[in-house]
Amino acid sequence: MSNVVVAPSILAADFLHLDEEVLRMKNAGLNYLHFDVMDGKFVNNKTFDMTLLKSLKNKFDFVYDVHLMVVNPEEVYKEYIAAGANILTFHYEAMNSDEEVFDLIKNIKKLGCKAGISIKPSTNVNKIEKFLKDLDLVLVMSVEPGFGGQSFIESSLDKILFLKTYKKDNNLSYFICVDGGINAKTAPSVVKAGADILISGTYLFKSTKLKEDIFNLTN
Repeated sequence: MSNVVVAPSILAADFLHLDEEVLRMKNAGLNYLHFDVMDGKFVNNKTFDMTLLKSLKNKFDFVYDVHLMVVNPEEVYKEYIAAGANILTFHYEAMNSDEEVFDLIKNIKKLGCKAGISIKPSTNVNKIEKFLKDLDLVLVMSVEPGFGGQSFIESSLDKILFLKTYKKDNNLSYFICVDGGINAKTAPSVVKAGADILISGTYLFKSTKLKEDIFNLTN
């Protein structure tokens, strides 16, 4: 059995039946829930805010993995941690300087939350190398952030492999998380490259044989 974590992305859920959708994930044995926050500025799409996060947190016991796709993560991070985020990931591309990145990582951790950083497909992974020793999680976007249902970008595998090698060589412990186009076909190569957490939306929420499909992601 693989130790890889599967985290369903609620962006792909049926919001007319959200509680039932989330409960179905829980009953299938999943313990992480990925929560995409989009402001319509950093990416074109706009999604939910901390109100929905707080509502779900009060009903369901998950590790809440919150991905901020916003232009001003340093201004809103406290609200999402207060609403229930266990892991808070912000985008490298949203920050103005390395100093701001270091400060935000430190401030997230001060509030008892794990800190993650994410990079878009077009961003070189070496750009975040200096931050890796301070991070709990690195999120590799394997599609362009903003919309679900896109196809996996193969060049993401090189980034995952770099992060795995760097972690091992420097005795670090951050999780490598991958989001975008994850399904039974793409997952094996992603896991082999070094991913610890697989985020999957459409593949899981559209599944009619959920436990089997989860197994196929990690084995």
